[in-house]
Amino acid sequence: MANASSCSKVTQDKNNLPDLLSRARDIAADFLTGVDERPVQAAQSPRQPLSLPDDGIGTENALSLLVKRYGDAHSGSAGPRYWGFVTGGATPAALVGDWLASTYDQNGTQGFESAAQFIESETIAMLRDLFGLPAAFAGNFVSGATMSNFAGLAMARQWLARHYGIDIAADGFYSLRRLHIISSTPHSSAYKALAMLGLGRNNVSLIPQLPGREAMDVAALETYLAKIAPAPAILIASAGTVNTVDFDDLRSIASLKERFNFWLHVDAAFGGFAAVSRKYRYLMEGIEAADSICIDAHKWLNVPYDSAMFFTRHPDLQLQVFQSAASYLGAIDDNPDFVHLTPQNSRRLRALPAWMTLIAYGRDGYRDIVERNCLVAEALGERIRETSGLQLLAPVRMNVVCFTLEGADAATVHEYLNRVNAAGKVLMTPTVYDGQPGIRAAISNWRTTLDDLDIAWESMMAVLNEMRVRQN
Repeated sequence: MANASSCSKVTQDKNNLPDLLSRARDIAADFLTGVDERPVQAAQSPRQPLSLPDDGIGTENALSLLVKRYGDAHSGSAGPRYWGFVTGGATPAALVGDWLASTYDQNGTQGFESAAQFIESETIAMLRDLFGLPAAFAGNFVSGATMSNFAGLAMARQWLARHYGIDIAADGFYSLRRLHIISSTPHSSAYKALAMLGLGRNNVSLIPQLPGREAMDVAALETYLAKIAPAPAILIASAGTVNTVDFDDLRSIASLKERFNFWLHVDAAFGGFAAVSRKYRYLMEGIEAADSICIDAHKWLNVPYDSAMFFTRHPDLQLQVFQSAASYLGAIDDNPDFVHLTPQNSRRLRALPAWMTLIAYGRDGYRDIVERNCLVAEALGERIRETSGLQLLAPVRMNVVCFTLEGADAATVHEYLNRVNAAGKVLMTPTVYDGQPGIRAAISNWRTTLDDLDIAWESMMAVLNEMRVRQN
């Protein structure tokens, strides 16, 4: 039997819910008001884990304990100078939508219970329009780029096996012949998806890249496809690599589909947003030939973490792979509930933050975010080009700057990066490009301006000059 005092605390919290939400709002507002000044990398110290209390302390005291214990431990990763993973912040509209998604707490899997499925369908239609995809593409929300790639490649697996008369979703891998999985610069999440799907990381045949690029050599691809023809293949194309935002030539790849039998999965996790810009949309030409597409929402859409979409021209395969069979779900009709179309049965209303921010800021708002981020990246690249001791490793194509210390070994590059990050003004990540240790700055936050570049650059140069003095 539950402790009576614990039950009374729940009842008390229920009666005080407006005040508790107001207190949480104040904590959130205080954090966001100061996020520009908050250290982008928060220093962490070991903590003795708390024990689960027998008798809880109530929400008001829990909020106070949270602020006291962890208030200074949260980094400014939601702010304008988090240039680590390609992650946006949360626009004001997206944040409001996320709060309401938790408040409404709708199960976004079935259409008869609430408006959740209508909101998701409406949001997917707006995103399809934003990315310039044909109406033939169906889409759904998932938890991130890994699950988006997983969903696309799961349908690809079903498609490939069907050529051999096998229904993998129903009967498994038995009798499946050799797989042909092709890519040039696949993201780590694609490898993870292949591992989860039983297709295997080691089964990827890497097509050579163009000289000095991370883009696929389409002539080499054509040679490979001709060699394996008429066997079916799965091709994972990149629309925006994480190191240099390089794009495979989607238009030329699309033309090969007229002669060869392959499923085209395009990983456009953040590069897909090139379509919103008049300057960059040419990079997405040919995307309409894709069979499945991965796009991440908590990147350039700037909604909170745990949100992505996948699109496909094959809803029949989508249904074959992800359908759920249970008496309480009823029969599957011509308009299947999302429980039959996505990996997860339990799904929060992820579409609502995206719906809010798209309605609030529209196509022009997102064009501004994308082009402003790219402008900051271009300016950073120009400063690196003009600075002795720093060296660009690749051209600045969109919003990622890949650079290193001129003539430095890996240990020195890592020391420089660690010291810059520890200063707390900007955070970047280590990388390796063409065998050289480097640093990667990925700019995708709606808050970021050229003023933030000035702040970051001052810190970067201060560390560089300190290291020069020490070496001399």
